[in-house]
Amino acid sequence: MVRFVVFYILLFCFFFIGNANAQQDRLREKIAEIAKDAKGTVGVSVLNLETGDTLTYNGYLRQPMQSVMKFPIAITVLHEIDEGKFTLDQLVRLDKSDLFKTYSPLQDKYPAANVDVSIRELLSYMVSLSDNVACDKLLKVLGGTDAVEAYIHHIGIKNFSIKASEYQMAQAWDVQFTDWVTASELTHLLSVAFKPDFLSPASHSYLWKIMQETSTGPNQIKGLLPVGTIVYHKTGRSGTNEKGISAATNDTGIIALPNGNHLAISILVTNSPVDLKARELVIARIARAAYDEAIK
Repeated sequence: MVRFVVFYILLFCFFFIGNANAQQDRLREKIAEIAKDAKGTVGVSVLNLETGDTLTYNGYLRQPMQSVMKFPIAITVLHEIDEGKFTLDQLVRLDKSDLFKTYSPLQDKYPAANVDVSIRELLSYMVSLSDNVACDKLLKVLGGTDAVEAYIHHIGIKNFSIKASEYQMAQAWDVQFTDWVTASELTHLLSVAFKPDFLSPASHSYLWKIMQETSTGPNQIKGLLPVGTIVYHKTGRSGTNEKGISAATNDTGIIALPNGNHLAISILVTNSPVDLKARELVIARIARAAYDEAIK
């Protein structure tokens, strides 16, 4: 009798593992086919936060973050708030010296600067609107990029480097490559930060509120998902150089699945010569393929 029980247990395990492996292989093949359309390097990492199922495709390559770096910056700011060094409603002075020629709805709102702005407002602009002036102001509040890198490394995220601010990246093409991450490590960071006890309840709630309110990149991870799907995400995108190469078109975030589970996903498109619409479609198709496999 015991032998039969053991046999059926082994048979079930063999079937379950084999089916899971086949599912992963099928998704990896789909991703590889979709990635060809970028004509560059595509890194992907997918993790079901509840089941632990993982998949990577070029997931361990170093790729430039661009504005995806605003996610770990926000985490670091909120950690410092939890440590009592700042408060969400603390005001900081926005001076003329903080402004520069860049994408910044905050700068549009306060073109003359010389105003006090709350850390709460800076975080919202930085994450939800991907504001570059808000980003660099928060880096100054923290004491620079070294503080962010040190904290992110401290929480176990090692394949991550942040050396340049938004202003510094705008000065020369190659500078953006000093702010890099791997798709796998970025998904790891998502999984760590999504744990309810990672930050205080108030900080955790605010982080994922502004991630859900992200308005940039609507045609990327969210682009082909069912209408109404909740996505907490952060995008990042470089310019295009004189050779027609776009260094980074990125999106990383967490998709709420219909069954109550959550899919953490990072998709990084590097050094692509195709236009923005094609790059975003690559991201959207990969996200949809991962979503469809996760709900089967």
